[in-house]
Amino acid sequence: MITINRLSVTYIDAVEAIQLAPEQLRFAGTPQEFLSERCETTHLHVICNQGTVVGYFKLDLAYADKYTYCPSSALGLRAFVIDKQYQGQGLGSAAMRALLSYLALHYAQYRWLYLGVNCENPGAYACYKKAGLKVRQEKYLGGPAGPQYIMYSEISLSLT
Repeated sequence: MITINRLSVTYIDAVEAIQLAPEQLRFAGTPQEFLSERCETTHLHVICNQGTVVGYFKLDLAYADKYTYCPSSALGLRAFVIDKQYQGQGLGSAAMRALLSYLALHYAQYRWLYLGVNCENPGAYACYKKAGLKVRQEKYLGGPAGPQYIMYSEISLSLT
């Protein structure tokens, strides 16, 4: 069972132990980089499978201020990571579905979830598509790692 939890001190060691394949680091960064971005508009979360931390992500409450493609009623998803030992088991897509329900309960003031997915990251793209996210026709071309697909979903309890 996948659960989403806000980062707390009890999860720090587990987050630091998360590993990614070297080619994935340019898209999501290291666990240390993830943990270093704590501020009022960036909320850090962990993904647990049966109580074990298997990944993490950032919710960016100021995403719409940074990206013109994002409506003001949207949250941004950044640095969504599943540990390499758990990849390929459907946990990423399951976590995305759990996240949308979590957002409906804990971030009800937002209507949309938006994210950019690097065009050279087919695994992440497939994960988000499998979870039901939609893709806008245009791409975001301002990313440091190359062009990105713009993906989004409405935040709704009915998506569980």
